[in-house]
Amino acid sequence: SVVKCPDCNGYRLKKESLHFKIDNKNIGQVAEMDLIQLQNWLLDLDKKLSTKQKAIAKEILKELRTRVDFLLQVGLGYLNLNRPTRTLSGGEAQRTRLATQIGSKLTGITYILDEPSIGLHSRDNQKLIEALKELTYIGNSVIVVEHDKEIMLQADYLFDLGPGAGKHGGMVTAQGTPKQFIKENGITAEFLSGRKNIDVPLERRKGNKKFIEVEGATGNNLKNINVKFPLGTFICVTGVSGSGKSTLINDTLYPYLRQRLHRSIKKPLPLKKLKGIEYIDKVIEIDQKPIGRTPRSNPATYTGLFTHIRKLFSMIPDAKIRGYNPGRFSFNVKGGRCETCQGSGKMKIEMNFLPDVYVDCETCAGKRYNRETLEILYKGKTISDVLNMTVEEAYYFFEAVPALKRKLKTLLDVGLGYITLGQQATTLSGGEAQRVKLAEELSKKDTGKTLYILDEPTTGLHFEDIKHLINVLNKLVERGNTVLVIEHNMDIIKSADYLVDLGPEGGNEGGKVVYQGITEGILEVKESYTGKYLAEELKSSNEDKSE
Repeated sequence: SVVKCPDCNGYRLKKESLHFKIDNKNIGQVAEMDLIQLQNWLLDLDKKLSTKQKAIAKEILKELRTRVDFLLQVGLGYLNLNRPTRTLSGGEAQRTRLATQIGSKLTGITYILDEPSIGLHSRDNQKLIEALKELTYIGNSVIVVEHDKEIMLQADYLFDLGPGAGKHGGMVTAQGTPKQFIKENGITAEFLSGRKNIDVPLERRKGNKKFIEVEGATGNNLKNINVKFPLGTFICVTGVSGSGKSTLINDTLYPYLRQRLHRSIKKPLPLKKLKGIEYIDKVIEIDQKPIGRTPRSNPATYTGLFTHIRKLFSMIPDAKIRGYNPGRFSFNVKGGRCETCQGSGKMKIEMNFLPDVYVDCETCAGKRYNRETLEILYKGKTISDVLNMTVEEAYYFFEAVPALKRKLKTLLDVGLGYITLGQQATTLSGGEAQRVKLAEELSKKDTGKTLYILDEPTTGLHFEDIKHLINVLNKLVERGNTVLVIEHNMDIIKSADYLVDLGPEGGNEGGKVVYQGITEGILEVKESYTGKYLAEELKSSNEDKSE
């Protein structure tokens, strides 16, 4: 665990450097302010400077205020200057770079952004849209890859690729201005126009009358808060960016439960008490980290499918005659694999000063196995052919094998019918990796006393994928488990049984419980930004239904 340096108190500077102060604040204290506080401090600083100091500081203050303003424009007001860049989410890092570009005032540039709205609350989305538009007003082009409804509807022109994913996609299915686009027949157009929708649940689950209760959480910006999580329900933790959601769940609740249930060594952030641990038997975080770090990992190995497939091939008469056991059909050990590429199917070519390039192995032509292993056929297919099948194809191919069919069905249920069984883990997106993990959990026989934690699972997901995700999460809850999701997406929020809303703002102005209770109750809370945007979402859902 990380502790503050006792000599510099975490400021990273020598005592001599910290001795110099402006308005009784040293540089370390200024760097600890969040950007909203820093902007207010910079605006008030003129009143506290002498005439001579004002003359010296005039241009510096002007530059500082402008730069801070750019960061506020892209919804990063809750960050402080000394925040390590490695702790920034992908969306935050991208918006920081965007703020730099707005400040540069360059023209004639084409900017390409991949999902800049990641981690943004609906309230801050509008700021991001204005920032992107500002780049176009001064003569630049902005291309955005995005699933966010607001950003799509405010674009000048839209392209929709599809119609499906993987081998079922790769074509332009619709294009035009937003007005023209929503009249098209594509699946995205149907969701944008309201012809297709993610329905609001007819009733909210009450749970099993047992709770996990967090008392006196004070980590980072949390203000000594108490929160109750009803077990046996679908819970959503909401709030503007920087309001303390990740601090409460990822840095306090999850590490504490891991310590008590799984003997983890990670220390949680401070809290006075946690009640109700006896009501759950395990806690699982399903994140968007890759399912493996090397090209050898794939969905078949991660979910355990490959173990069953190798056993099946070893039981074929030809394999038995030759004395092949399941290990013969592994590409990770000597025997059946191609020794030139050592079973990876690819050869790495190192490029000086450039990323490494992978090409198909010349000996096995990318098939991973040697000639003898590939002579064993199941229903006319080699083990390499099976790895190249999509989940959908494999489901029908192995229909007569119950163990395989059950696991493949869970991958289909989470909307991953298009990925191949042997697809390299490194080529799966964060959303795909998360759904592979969800499928693995669905295929297990659980006790019904598991707490699942997901942090922004809709990242990188289309409306149709979100619909699949909600169905999967509901399946986990219907088995008696509890699903706890940190989310900004209104489709997930409106589908939850119970909400915990933190805020009211981000940074030091956040960290309080604005609301906790059943989903509809938040609509009555005036200081909740989530409540305001949820009311609009529910209103548009009802209007679409009536039409």
